[in-house]
Amino acid sequence: MPRVGEATLFLRRLWRLAAVVAVLLLIGTVGFALIESDSPWNAFVRTLDTVATVGAIPAPKDAGGEALRVVLIILGVGTLFYALVTVTEFFVHGHLGELLASRRAQRMIASLTDHYLICGFGRVGRQAARDLSVAGATYVVVDPTPENREVAAAMGVGDLFLEGKPSDDEMLKAAGITRAKAVLACVDSDAENIFITLSARGLCPDIRIVARASADDSEQKLKRAGADRVISPYKASGAEMARLALHPHVSGVVEVANEYRMEEIEVRPGSEGLGKAIGDVRGGAFIVALRRADATFQVQPAGDTVLQEADVLVVMGTLRTVQRLESLFESASAPAPAR
Repeated sequence: MPRVGEATLFLRRLWRLAAVVAVLLLIGTVGFALIESDSPWNAFVRTLDTVATVGAIPAPKDAGGEALRVVLIILGVGTLFYALVTVTEFFVHGHLGELLASRRAQRMIASLTDHYLICGFGRVGRQAARDLSVAGATYVVVDPTPENREVAAAMGVGDLFLEGKPSDDEMLKAAGITRAKAVLACVDSDAENIFITLSARGLCPDIRIVARASADDSEQKLKRAGADRVISPYKASGAEMARLALHPHVSGVVEVANEYRMEEIEVRPGSEGLGKAIGDVRGGAFIVALRRADATFQVQPAGDTVLQEADVLVVMGTLRTVQRLESLFESASAPAPAR
């Protein structure tokens, strides 16, 4: 369960320590070379001996050299003490394990393609993760809350959880946004979702973005920010409750009887199903609608309808039949979708 922020902070502290030591060695070398007329090498050795408080080299003869030696000893002791505290904290608080876990997560994420980014792991994000898992999709979670990191670990995705701000460009890059299939902006704050959408769209102009909106006036703002679809969980759940109250025998629209799913499938160039009739490719799935590239829409298209490039099929079927259709319409040059 990597904590990218803490691991990065520790590495920065180590780099600062190294920079301070380098500056001390440079100042001491130049100072002793000028004051004591030492050669550069002897001045460097004297500086190293002084900063490390070894005392193996005789004290400088010049008063200026003595003053420089005292300053270097004070700064050297302070630097060594800070280094000792940093390293002790590193082992006591388990940062070594976190750092190794972070490296492992980075290697795993670097190997992913066509995965999904879940930005925010509250109730909405967790449900999205469950549905993606059922569909066999791979996802990476970006969330700043340590408690949600523990929830992700309990769900078996601890290695693909990045602890950090989802709207931060570096976090999105670390999550592999340039190779991802879609971004789900589902934190509790509409303002944060707008920032996530802006960042994601700026980093990857072609990626699909689905965003959550709590307030009615946030829907248009999210669309202007670059979201392809905006979902209001309160509006959707309210409409579903009203529908079930009015029609008690009708289940949800997207998932029917917990076995059937409704999805959109695009006919990609070079795919096996391109140029074939719907009746020849649908198998056990039901073709609900067809959207042509010119935005015309056909409900329950005829079986002899020939599929063209950039058509979008709205299909309903079991997970297996939907996956079979997806494989038929994947581009021949594109990698198979992550399952």
